[in-house]
Amino acid sequence: MSNELEAFIEYITVIKALSKKSIAAYKSDLLFFEEQLSKPLISLDTAKLLELLTQYENKRTLNRKLSAVNAFFDFCYKSHFSDEKKKLKSSKIPKLLPKFLSYEEIQKGLKSIDRTSWIGKRDYALILFLYASGARISEALSLKREDIEGEWLYIRHAKGDKERVVPLAPVALEALEEYLRELSFDSGHLWYNYKGGRLSRISAYKITQKYLGVSPHVLRHSYATSLIRGGADLRVVQELLGHASLLTTQVYTHIQRQDLKDTVEVYHPIKKEHL
Repeated sequence: MSNELEAFIEYITVIKALSKKSIAAYKSDLLFFEEQLSKPLISLDTAKLLELLTQYENKRTLNRKLSAVNAFFDFCYKSHFSDEKKKLKSSKIPKLLPKFLSYEEIQKGLKSIDRTSWIGKRDYALILFLYASGARISEALSLKREDIEGEWLYIRHAKGDKERVVPLAPVALEALEEYLRELSFDSGHLWYNYKGGRLSRISAYKITQKYLGVSPHVLRHSYATSLIRGGADLRVVQELLGHASLLTTQVYTHIQRQDLKDTVEVYHPIKKEHL
């Protein structure tokens, strides 16, 4: 690892205080480029770097790599390691609507669950909980019983270490209580595997995949979509989801626009006219 790259890693660790996951991603990406081109990243010709980046067909992956390189170049310029402020242009990513399920689709999946065992009650409660709270699966799995007070959920281990409070529907709370009453073990957490240990992300994925055919994150999108379609204010949805920027939440306005378009196409008489 070059001295400049080592200094950059120290900078994002100590000064920027980025998460361990982000630091590892930066380090992995930038070290890969240095090793592939056998020279310090700061001295790389941008043309050679771009040539190396052409191997990434996925635009999101490519832009993540570009972001890491640009952050490094910016650091080097501001730290006077370089007299030239280099910047590589990001690749345009087409805006895709987030995948989501309708309430009817979620209900259909819930009805297929055998709730005669505590495992079935857990699966039922988990799916309802994710759809009723919009919580990230990492947030849900780290919750403790004390994080629920009445009909309010306190997400204290949110992304970016920001706490938020979300109201929970009574039906989700009832399903959760029914599942918890069946447990013969308790360590203060909410979600357990059949051995009595903490439920893992992989197990949670298998649960939602089994009954709904999607990942847990799709239930978060479904939560937001239901709110937007119901007329919720975008800033309220932003707060409920724990998005740092309103720009992140605005992806759901595309769904709202599509609903408006569909309404016009169905009900406006001009649709029946032909030239």
